[in-house]
Amino acid sequence: MVDKEGREIREPVSRREFLVKTATSMVLGAVTLGALSRTPAYAGDTAAVPAAGSDSRATAVKEWPVNGDWENRIRRLEQDLERALGKPVEQRKWGMVIDLRRCVGCRACTVACKAENHLPPGVVYRPVMEEERGTYPEVQRRFLPRPCMHCEKPPCVAVCPVKATYKRPDGIVAIDYNRCIGCRYCLAACPYGARSFDSGRFYTQDTPLLEPYESEPALEYGKQWPRQKGRSPIGNARKCTFCLHRLQAGQLPACVTTCLGGATCFGDLNDPRSMVREWLAREGLMRLKEELGTEPQVYYLT
Repeated sequence: MVDKEGREIREPVSRREFLVKTATSMVLGAVTLGALSRTPAYAGDTAAVPAAGSDSRATAVKEWPVNGDWENRIRRLEQDLERALGKPVEQRKWGMVIDLRRCVGCRACTVACKAENHLPPGVVYRPVMEEERGTYPEVQRRFLPRPCMHCEKPPCVAVCPVKATYKRPDGIVAIDYNRCIGCRYCLAACPYGARSFDSGRFYTQDTPLLEPYESEPALEYGKQWPRQKGRSPIGNARKCTFCLHRLQAGQLPACVTTCLGGATCFGDLNDPRSMVREWLAREGLMRLKEELGTEPQVYYLT
């Protein structure tokens, strides 16, 4: 419709017509966006986008991450873990590689480990050490997560008078809480300071109420260990177990899945297809106190 001067006159739009048109546009937009953002099944870190013509969007962007980099890495580690658990225990060799260039010192791993293992005051399995380098204003701070090294030749095993500390066939150095007498020889023998003594303290012991969650049992070694005086693990030496109870359930250690920077890689060192073996092949690999000959199974990338 036009007016006397030839200008177009638009018909007024009713409220009902406006709502119908708006809803239709939103549905069409959502469908189009979903088609563009749909990603194929997991196939590694990146996936090629098929070229559909010289003027297509795919020709401008050749590839992009299928999922987030962190998510892809965790999925890959879970696949490695599943493959390792399919083998006899004596054919596995658990190990860890920590990329210090990715560690931001957030201590999410420390907190996750505390929560996972219900650790009391004074017991820390995975502290993050700090180092300051240089002089002001040229100063750098470096962080070093330090779990148990699970040494091939662990000094803590040799000094245990009751053989409570032992090395499993899969490489994990473990403690039999029912045998441990709390002599602490192993604490003195460990050159990495990776062991703690559980003196039976609680975070809320000096408050009006001892919080019930502090008495909840830890699940280490696949058993329930309630915190009660006179019962293990109170009075025992304690240490990182690579979250053995989680491994037995097909889950990665808590410190691996909570690492914000993706700095911790874990898996079967005997598996040439595993990510942890790929990381071992990278430049800048080192182990702590290599000169002692303990052969730690925790490696660092610097």
